[in-house]
Amino acid sequence: MSIIKVILFVWFLISPCLAYAAAITHQGVLKQLHAPQGFALSIFADNLPNARSLALGDNGVVFVGTGTEGAVYAVQDSDGDGTADKRYVIASDLTMPNGVAYQNGSLFVAEINRIIRFDLITRQLTNPPKPVVVYDQFPSDQHHGWKYLRFGPDNRLYTSVGAPCNICEPEKPIYSSLVRLNADGSNFEILARGIRSSVGLDWQPETDALFFTENGRDYLGDDLPPDELNRWTTAGEHFGFPYCHGGDIPDPELADGKKCAQFTAPEWKFKAHMAPLGLRFYRGKQFPVEYQNQLFVAEHGSWNRSEPQGYRVALVKFKQGKPVAEQVFIDGWLSKSGDVLGRPVDILEMPDGSLLISDDKLGVIYKVEYKGKHG
Repeated sequence: MSIIKVILFVWFLISPCLAYAAAITHQGVLKQLHAPQGFALSIFADNLPNARSLALGDNGVVFVGTGTEGAVYAVQDSDGDGTADKRYVIASDLTMPNGVAYQNGSLFVAEINRIIRFDLITRQLTNPPKPVVVYDQFPSDQHHGWKYLRFGPDNRLYTSVGAPCNICEPEKPIYSSLVRLNADGSNFEILARGIRSSVGLDWQPETDALFFTENGRDYLGDDLPPDELNRWTTAGEHFGFPYCHGGDIPDPELADGKKCAQFTAPEWKFKAHMAPLGLRFYRGKQFPVEYQNQLFVAEHGSWNRSEPQGYRVALVKFKQGKPVAEQVFIDGWLSKSGDVLGRPVDILEMPDGSLLISDDKLGVIYKVEYKGKHG
């Protein structure tokens, strides 16, 4: 028997065992997660290495961006049993294709230095077309170069360009900015500056106000500076980076006499190093009424804190359009012994009002449903 046949024979024997072991691992993590009473958690899709941003296409197709994996996936629950039974690779060998957005039959993907588009994609999942380049003038720096991507209420594409450093004065205006452009790549504009690293944004249902998360600088200690939830309202706003953090903390290296009052302060402050990423205002009807128009935030978790924190999904409570409180919605990805079991990245609301949550450490998507009694 040739060596190739031996390898194939061994793989045939062990591959079901590996799949079973992975399933056990996923279910084991699932059992460690805690959600409020009445909510049920399940694995919606797995075998999605480095799963990050999520976008909903037609016919329940969910598109999944990644980072270092360089791939874009699509998964689908074709038989309606609540679990994805189809998985497709839309693209591979891309440069950190974190951001995904869908509109009018086309999938838009944000790599570090460009946005590309796959047309009529849900009709060609098994044989995806070659992408069309929409825009390719972003910087190529990998430091904070990965991008989130969403269509706004104005049908324009929104994304951000992170700072190419931990703390510095970027040389070009495009760095540390919030930007938007038309779906065909035209009419590119910088909306705001002073944003170190943002990988999540959404629009408030009652007001259409744009909220986005921001990860603060490193190496000011365990508890400084806070991560931020910001609200953009006016073109030309500056949110403080690198001169001011959290609305009231001058940077010890770069403040240079500038006052924090010069800049737009955050709407809400998260604890330092929580790494808030994807966020969604809940528009569905499945969850109890107290969750209506409230904000879910995926807190990816700290990598640079003596005692780790985050690794959870938080609920930021709003009242009269303003955030007033933060509470845990799902936790357990950080064990009591400090082991990291998973890292939530993005949140997607499905048509039935359930939520999907991606996990780039475990390579899965969780499903959150409410099965309790409504008051």
